[in-house]
Order: sequence, then structure tokens, then C-alpha cells
Amino acid sequence: MATEGIAPLTDVEQDALCELANVAMARAAASLRGMVRHEVRLSVPQCEILPPVVAAGKVLRDDNPNLVAIRQDFAGAFSGRALLVFPEVSSLELMRAVLGRYVPLADILDLEDEALAETGNIILNSWVATIANMLKQSFKMSLPAVIRRHRHHIFESGSLQESLILFLHIKFDIREQEVQGYLALIMDLPSIEQLRSLIGEFLKSLSSETD
Repeated sequence: MATEGIAPLTDVEQDALCELANVAMARAAASLRGMVRHEVRLSVPQCEILPPVVAAGKVLRDDNPNLVAIRQDFAGAFSGRALLVFPEVSSLELMRAVLGRYVPLADILDLEDEALAETGNIILNSWVATIANMLKQSFKMSLPAVIRRHRHHIFESGSLQESLILFLHIKFDIREQEVQGYLALIMDLPSIEQLRSLIGEFLKSLSSETD
């Protein structure tokens, strides 16, 4: 699981991080429900910690060569980049679900980037804030940016070779329409080490509560 020069997370650390991510995703779905004023069902996301090249392989399918992502950088006790990634066709499905199926396609296309940015901002902010709260930290988030890239380049960053990705395959069911996408948290080596330390403190606090 580790990339060169990066100490892998232990199984216990990975399980704890994935549990945090799953709780955060449920909170994010609740925030999205408040936005669309409609029931949002979320399957329990599959959570993995992967090198970027392996994470890219997870989205490499013949039917989704081009991807749309909402990107927000965050900084605090550790720093990184959060991405909410969809195949192009799924991004339109998401906008139909959020805006309502009776909105004309031309209007959805006109509003797509604005609506994607707002939707991504709600999901990513809620997701990162929940993890931060559980780790007793705070983070500053950048404004959301909508990017479109070929599938081979979606996880590119300046420190790509020194990064690991917390990678979730997510499925939303909104207005009886299923939307599939990916949520990725990209962190460099110093941030990963700081995150490991915070996870250790989190596990200790859980242990003390059960004693």
C-alpha cells in the first residue's frame, strides 16, 4: 500500500481513518439532503488508502475517459487537497438529481459549473469538518473549483509521488436517481505523518472511554 519513502499506515490506523471517513460521509449526505430538500440515501462507501497511480486505476474505465471534479484545498494540523470526482455523465446525473429532473437539459448545462461547485462545497466542507471535529482540529478550506481532466491526470499535484490518497467510492440515491462518484483526500508525507499522530490520539481517547 505504501509508496516509496512513505511509511504505511498500520491496519488499526487505516481502519480508524476509514471509520472517520465513513462517519464524515454520512454527515455530508445529511448536509446535501438539507440543500436539495429531498431524501438522500448513501451506501456505505468503500474506503481504501492508495498511492495516486493505484487510485487513478480505480477510475480508469473505458466509459469514463473524461472526469469532472470539485477541488478544495485545506490547511490546518495537516494539509492536502479534497476532490469530489465524477465521470462526465455522472456529473450531469447529479445535477439533474440536485436541480430536479424537470429542469431542461439546456438550463442544467448553463448552471452546471455553478451547481457543481455549490454541491461539492457542501459535501467537501461537511466531510472535512466532520473529520476535523472528531480529531479535535480545525481547517481552512479554499473556495471550490470545478476542473475537467482526462482520467490519467485527475490526481496530479506538485507532490504526487510523495502522496497517499484516502479514496472512497460513493453512491448517492437522490430523487430515485443513483449517482456514482469518488471522494479523494490527497496528502503529502508530512501531512500523512501528522495525521497518523492525530489518529493515534483519537484511538487513545476511544480506549480511555471504554476503560
